[in-house]
Amino acid sequence: MAPRKKTPTMIWVRKSQQPENMATTEKNKSLLDCSPLLEELPQSSNSVSKSQLPLATEEHTLSKKDWSLLPEEILHIISEKLEDGFDVIHARSVCHPWRFVFPFPSCLLRTSYHLPSFEKFPRKARGFCTLEKFPMFLFRVRAPAVADELPSKFFVGGINRDKLEDHMQLPSPLQCSVKVKIQGSDPSLMNILDCQILPLGYQCRMIGYDPNSLETSFRGVAVLPLNKEEGGREFVVLIGYSHLLLVLRSAEMKWMRVEKASRADCKHIVTFRGKFYAVFINGDVSVIDPYSLEATPLRPSDRLSSQNYLVPSGNDELFLVERIIVRGSVIEFSKLACRVSRLDEETGKWVVVTDLGDRVLLIGQLGNSSCSAKELPDGCGVSGNSMLFINEIFNETYSYKYGVDTGNAEDNLNLWRSSKETSVTILNTSPMVALRIDREKL
Repeated sequence: MAPRKKTPTMIWVRKSQQPENMATTEKNKSLLDCSPLLEELPQSSNSVSKSQLPLATEEHTLSKKDWSLLPEEILHIISEKLEDGFDVIHARSVCHPWRFVFPFPSCLLRTSYHLPSFEKFPRKARGFCTLEKFPMFLFRVRAPAVADELPSKFFVGGINRDKLEDHMQLPSPLQCSVKVKIQGSDPSLMNILDCQILPLGYQCRMIGYDPNSLETSFRGVAVLPLNKEEGGREFVVLIGYSHLLLVLRSAEMKWMRVEKASRADCKHIVTFRGKFYAVFINGDVSVIDPYSLEATPLRPSDRLSSQNYLVPSGNDELFLVERIIVRGSVIEFSKLACRVSRLDEETGKWVVVTDLGDRVLLIGQLGNSSCSAKELPDGCGVSGNSMLFINEIFNETYSYKYGVDTGNAEDNLNLWRSSKETSVTILNTSPMVALRIDREKL
């Protein structure tokens, strides 16, 4: 058997909010936008303060490369040309003057909603709860050309806010870094200046509530804006709580029950093209209109005994992944087959698919998402037309492909199954999901 080549490590992290006044508020420092860290870093031997600067001649500026002397008019022109939020982050990390000219990109901010508590529904509970909506990303570390044979690394998600007691000194004042924590190891820094970054959409969480915990009855949350085209600021929130679906309109700030969704407990909630979609532990799927609050069932025509997952691919497609459970047998998650369908909105039906194109469906702890593999290099361990389950209880799984031949004549080839070409080891699940992906050397 040929030796196996180890390839990427993937880590889920979350992106945090960065307020504009962070330059004057020490407790809000973040390792992503590292320009405030410059105040705490020792000056390099060839750097000087503004009070020590001689007249800014062209020769002196070019030799020292003091970017803080660039005219503000030029900086404003540069800022208008930057479309990617992380390019703006990199620019803000150059020096203090650049930080004040380049505003923090709104697309990277976390949105918070302060809502009345829902814990004692239908009784009115005291206190409040906080809902956060945050962006997710995939970071691929670009390896040098001489390191083609070395394992590649991936970091998927966003960034948690740095705490003062966890502060780490950076080796360079121009380094824009993310601190990564994995259980059982010391925190380490990843320089995102050398990373390829792919967006994975948004996820929501209710602070203090874990949808995977058995200690609470909370099972997922999502939020949608109302009348966004007309500039409205109203919104509606949907949560799964106990065996109920609860909804709140911002205009009323009161929790109400959504009727006729399902008799089973809610498992997960996503949003797609301005509507809520909820999946339940018995396999039911419902779509909820945010204006009328009416629930409509979207059951597959051929009902299976399965664990169901909803995976949005931006605003392009909504996929239903059914992981088939064979009753009366010992469950081996790595051997379970899947059926994948996409939503046909016009007919309100699920259409079975055998090809995902260049998409990779990621099904895991922090929510389900999708990314395009065409921007990833060959041999990195993540390829298109595949699925990755990153929430396995035994910490080992495989990449799923369609039509995999298991060698068993009884296995239906018209399903999605785990491919032994790529194995996935789950290294960590909290506060992030860390994966090691090993691909067989061809």
